[in-house]
Amino acid sequence: MSEAKQPSTTKSLVEAGTETARISQLAAGLMMRLARRWELPDIDPLNLKRPLLAATWNTVRHPQRILAAQWDLTRRYLGLMKYLGLRTVGRPVEPVAVPAKGDRRFRSDAWDERLIFDLLRQTYLLTADWMLDNVARMQEVSAEDRMRIRFYTRQFADALSPSNFILTNPEVLKTTREEKGVNLLRGMRMLLEDLHNGDGQLLISMTDKNAFEVGGNIATTEGSVVFENEMMQLIQYAPRTKTAYTRPLLIVPPWINKFYILDLKPENSFIRYAVDRGYTVFVISWVNPDEKLRYKRFEDYMHEGILTALDAIEQATNQRQVNTIGYCIGGTLLAATLAWMKAHGDDRIPSATFFTTQVDFSEAGELRVFIDDKQLKNLEKKMKVQGYLDGESMAMTFNMLRANDLIWTFVVNNYLLGRKPPHFDLLYWNSDFTRLPESMHTYYLRKMYLENRLVEPGGIEMDGTPIDLTTVDLPIYIQSSRDDHIAPYRSVYKATQLFSGDTTFMLAGSGHIAGVINPPAANKYGYWTNNELPVDVEEWIDGAEGHQGSWWPHWDQWLKQHSGRRIQARTPGDGGLDVIEPAPGRYVKG
Repeated sequence: MSEAKQPSTTKSLVEAGTETARISQLAAGLMMRLARRWELPDIDPLNLKRPLLAATWNTVRHPQRILAAQWDLTRRYLGLMKYLGLRTVGRPVEPVAVPAKGDRRFRSDAWDERLIFDLLRQTYLLTADWMLDNVARMQEVSAEDRMRIRFYTRQFADALSPSNFILTNPEVLKTTREEKGVNLLRGMRMLLEDLHNGDGQLLISMTDKNAFEVGGNIATTEGSVVFENEMMQLIQYAPRTKTAYTRPLLIVPPWINKFYILDLKPENSFIRYAVDRGYTVFVISWVNPDEKLRYKRFEDYMHEGILTALDAIEQATNQRQVNTIGYCIGGTLLAATLAWMKAHGDDRIPSATFFTTQVDFSEAGELRVFIDDKQLKNLEKKMKVQGYLDGESMAMTFNMLRANDLIWTFVVNNYLLGRKPPHFDLLYWNSDFTRLPESMHTYYLRKMYLENRLVEPGGIEMDGTPIDLTTVDLPIYIQSSRDDHIAPYRSVYKATQLFSGDTTFMLAGSGHIAGVINPPAANKYGYWTNNELPVDVEEWIDGAEGHQGSWWPHWDQWLKQHSGRRIQARTPGDGGLDVIEPAPGRYVKG
């Protein structure tokens, strides 16, 4: 028996020695980096002191609420004790607390097989629910303070999940026994590598970055860069049909991320889908700005982005009018641009589609937790040092909105189980960070998120022109996603009450990304439509008709009505613009 185990034991010892040596080297280098960049932190960078004091004072003034909360928790625990007694004697019984649908933390069967782990899971779930319920019942605390307290209470509860610790996660314990602890050494090494790659900031590896290459196995739809300036490259995609619609289509993606979310793989590429439908597709590929572009304004993204792209498309196709799509902040820019163009009598855009776009930020969701005057001043101070906001900071903010899926799942997989993250194109894109120039980002967060000025007629000006979204009277198609945590559908829907033209609102299943990237072949999620546009979005939902599968064909049917007749398909370089380089171009790789 001992001889049979010898090779395995020797292999484990060798691997343990190798990992220990690599850990020592990484730790030494990391300590030197941290020593060079250490500085005294702000004692309240999240501006939590005021809302927490308000909540504490509210609780102290009403001791009966403390007693009610204590009884509520006791009642829940009594239910758990009853469950324990019945299960101990072998009687069938329903659990007191179960994970929410889609909660992957407790998906392993090991949580059910041993009573102790089942109890740990249920105790945690009912306690976490109790904590969040108490926050929701807070009185005499503003809705914004309550949202901030709830957000960080959830972060605290998520961090305390028994799935996140070695001794309370049965899957980790089993793996540790089988691998004689080498999984934990691998995990420590991977943790130090992530800290090293983030220069002391933890950048959790979500996928194997070596498995993907932009332009190699993602972002592969055939096309060419036909124009560029310091702000963007303009890509024209090669036709895949003999004929194409007269009016070209310009896609304005967000500059918070890179455009190839719309062109990950052929089977889920929205860009390829549009080209296959006979549209001459152009896409703006924004530059990843550095300190040289720190003074670029929101207006500069309009002038050097959208308006310059329209000029270039006319040169390339000899077509003056161009249909448009704006995605997320790209859509916010497009909406403001449409109002600016209306004020200047510019009718080059005959229709606009918006993906997950907010223009009224009064119900902008949990991102508002990070945006108040104090936090913005801290952010502005940070950006003044380097001239931009680094992409890692933005990524952590978005990941915190879905901490269980985008933080803790990988902490357990990488650092406790010692496993490499999976090959996943979407997560590669999510980790391909972009920077945001100081002037633009400060303006956007203050004027849009904090002050909500875009929704007011004349609330903002762009190069001296008052912006009034109510003057936008062209056909509009608005896509939103039911589970979107970045641009909540309640916020997106508000645009239907602003634009003056014929507006179509469509609600897709899933979230901010999967709700958009939902190809027909996948036959997933579904969507809802309603020809009426009442003020209340819940009333819209009540009267909506559900549909199976992807919403892309529904959009295609809408857009073709605004795209003109079919002509011979256009090839990049055949018009008035020469080919600069093959798609996806240099900028997206920067």
